[in-house]
Formats: sequence, C-alpha cells, structure tokens
Amino acid sequence: MQRLLDITRLQTMRFKIILLSLTLASCGNFSLSLPSPYKMDIRQGNFVTVEMRDKLKIGMSRAQVRYVLGMPMISDAFHANRWDYVYRLEQRGKLVEQQRLTLYFNGDSLARIDDSGLTVPPAATEAGK
Repeated sequence: MQRLLDITRLQTMRFKIILLSLTLASCGNFSLSLPSPYKMDIRQGNFVTVEMRDKLKIGMSRAQVRYVLGMPMISDAFHANRWDYVYRLEQRGKLVEQQRLTLYFNGDSLARIDDSGLTVPPAATEAGK
C-alpha cells in the first residue's frame, strides 16, 4: 500500500513539474506590451535655421553675429576667437537631429564660417522642392 502511495505521489509531482514547465515555456513566447515611461523631447543648444545662416557675412562684428544668432552655446576660454553653435534634438530617447556651426573671428570681425555640421531637417528640404 505504501509503495502505491509513493508511485502516486511521484506521478502527481511529475505531472506538476511538466505542467509548470509548459506554463513557463509558453510565457517565454508571450510578449507583454507594458507601458513605458514617457520620454519627452529634449532640445539642447542654439537652433540655427538656413535663413539665419544666410544672414551671416564675412567681416561682420561680434555684436552683429550675436544679434543674428544669439549667444553661442559654447564659449571656450582657450579659443576666444571661436564660437560654436551646437544643437541636438532627442525624441523618445533617440537622437533625431544634430547640427554644429563654428564661427572664427579675427579680432572683432568674422573671418571664417564652418557650417559642415549644419543639417537641414527633412521637412525643410521637401518644402524647398
């Protein structure tokens, strides 16, 4: 009688283990879409439009450049003749747009413009067509 009880317990335990394994295995393929926390859009820096860039002319004074573009985001004490206008836009935690405009001064006048990092968003290029 004891032996029959042991066999029944083993079969019951085996059945429970198999049932638990199947339940856990089925949960592995189940993708539960949990709500994620809201990630707000983050805009950092000076946004420079194409119109603002077109207003810049070699020979402009620092005050004129500041009037057109505003204060630079980065003012380096070691490179006083260089102003960097940097802009970044992150949406939902991913970098969407990044631009960089560097201005070089000779004394008080604008000597060189490096806008290789100035990007135009896709909406602006489609509107121009």
